Amino acid sequence: MLDDLKYIHHRDSQDALGIAEKQWQQLEYEFEAPKISRQFDNIVFAGMGGSALAALIGRSWPGYKTPFEVCRQYQIPAYVSDKTLFIASSASGNTEETLYALGEAESHKATIVVITGGGKLQEIAEQKTYPFILLPKVSQPRYGVFYSLNALTTTLGAIGAVDLLKTSEEMKKAANFLRESVSNWSVTVPKTKNPAKKLANELAGKSPVIYAGSLLAPAAYKWKISFNENSKSVAWWNRLPEFNHNEFIGWSSHPVDKPYGIVELRSNLEHDRVQKRFEVGERLLSGRRPAPNVVEVQGETLLEQLLWAVNFGDFVSLYLALLNNVDPGPVDLVEKFKTELNK
Repeated sequence: MLDDLKYIHHRDSQDALGIAEKQWQQLEYEFEAPKISRQFDNIVFAGMGGSALAALIGRSWPGYKTPFEVCRQYQIPAYVSDKTLFIASSASGNTEETLYALGEAESHKATIVVITGGGKLQEIAEQKTYPFILLPKVSQPRYGVFYSLNALTTTLGAIGAVDLLKTSEEMKKAANFLRESVSNWSVTVPKTKNPAKKLANELAGKSPVIYAGSLLAPAAYKWKISFNENSKSVAWWNRLPEFNHNEFIGWSSHPVDKPYGIVELRSNLEHDRVQKRFEVGERLLSGRRPAPNVVEVQGETLLEQLLWAVNFGDFVSLYLALLNNVDPGPVDLVEKFKTELNK
């Protein structure tokens, strides 16, 4: 099935696999930095779903020199003030929670910057002359994560929260690395030689559970989202070392039948003790849980490993969607939920 190009073309109506194969190009897109001429005590980033992913990745790379919080709800932190940079991010521009949080930030006198693909958020930015970055259109927000990461680092570079020259150079280098990597996962590479297709087959009929250390935790979360939205599969994720303090023992007993497919994203850049925790955990849980599918994440730098892990997970989830006989692109139930919510 995964080598049947006619079936893939028929099922993948939005060419999600084609987008995944070219995702590296988003890192080379040149955004114009918003004009912000002051420093801030803290930064709050408001976004939901795929629109929040870039900010979560940014915790690992490039890291933030200014206190930074990701707000994925209606309410904003109580400390937001006129010394806060508030970034409202929504690919559609119509995300209810982000628009509400923006109103709250305005009432707290925060400085506002907008990252959006259009909609009400762009209208507000233009009406109130807020600095904003307009994202190129993508069929689904989760397919434009690298655009968002690029736009976010451009924004943060404008206020000195990251080294813009350094991050730009790293992204271009990582783009080249990723371009070479995705050639191994494309639809034209047969299942016998395609690691993404092989892993999708291992996970078919199971609920994926993804684990990573702290550095790759954002990638593990992205895998979870991709399985939810692309594969239409229930999935979970967690990070080490926190996993070892609670969820670890959960595998030791119930439920007795464990219809789960475990994926571990392992990095040679993680703390030495985290790497050992993976090894000890696998040994102690042997026979108590399904054997993990270990993914040795590739890349010399942290950015390369993060992007490699995210993009590889996209391919695995898209191939799993095809095995599930579902179209990976549309999320009709989410749209129906929004309609029902507004009645």
